[in-house]
Amino acid sequence: MSNKPNPKIEFRYYKMPENTPFLALFGDNWTQNYAKGIDCLHFHNYLEIGYCCSGTGTLALGKDEYHYEKGMFTVIPQNCLHATNSDPDTACSWEYLIVDTDELLRQVCQGSIRRSGQLIGRVNSRAFLNEEANCPKIGQSIRNILDLMRQKKEFYLEEATAETAVLLLNIARENRGNPNVEKMPQKETVPIAQSLDYISMHYMEPLKIEDLASNCHLSESHFRKIFSACMGMGPMEYLNMVRIRAACDQLKRTDDFVTDIANKCGFATFSTFIRNFKKITGVSPNEWRKRPDH
Repeated sequence: MSNKPNPKIEFRYYKMPENTPFLALFGDNWTQNYAKGIDCLHFHNYLEIGYCCSGTGTLALGKDEYHYEKGMFTVIPQNCLHATNSDPDTACSWEYLIVDTDELLRQVCQGSIRRSGQLIGRVNSRAFLNEEANCPKIGQSIRNILDLMRQKKEFYLEEATAETAVLLLNIARENRGNPNVEKMPQKETVPIAQSLDYISMHYMEPLKIEDLASNCHLSESHFRKIFSACMGMGPMEYLNMVRIRAACDQLKRTDDFVTDIANKCGFATFSTFIRNFKKITGVSPNEWRKRPDH
């Protein structure tokens, strides 16, 4: 039996700007040596589209690694474990688009649940890495959107939103099947992806682990085993983390009483909320609310 510890798993929670279904990340902070290694995987709550502007390295997806270089891009669905690593002594520059595919594609489909569901499923069906030379429409769209967000000319948000919709449609077409695209195995996340989505929609309810297991059509013991193996934490630990993230968001955006926020975020008792909040953030809810860097 291997004594190798489980890889460190980080959940990155992104909050969309008001009335905008995507977030652009670029600048000096994203030029660095990405050297955390495959033992520091992360996942996030929205689709991530990345473009490599310079440098070389590897994209780790689950237990597999894939080479990247300048001019390549990634499409990583929500809840998909991955890590971007630089080659030794190499500074890499990446720029990212974080996209709320559900919101944007529902707007595009003008309320057609069937059509929007088909497109959302297609866009999120796999993670892949490709070169812009092999897929110029997607690569060009990514760069166009990032340039629009950098330059901020008149009507830039409207244009960038429309361009992002076109980008998602091209990704959906690409995912229909292209032999030039290197498909990434998603066996690490498929068994628990459904439970992650279920938690994101129902964390405010009195969930039990047996409910999550039943939703995945698994026994509770087997569900706990594969969840912990994949995520590096137990399902209840993950559930509490999502609830605390939601509580932090409400503490920042509202003046609601802390007791009311605890109840809205799914905690049965206030003492349980306080204990978990301090464990995850290191401070009390009131202290966190007062800190300017929260």
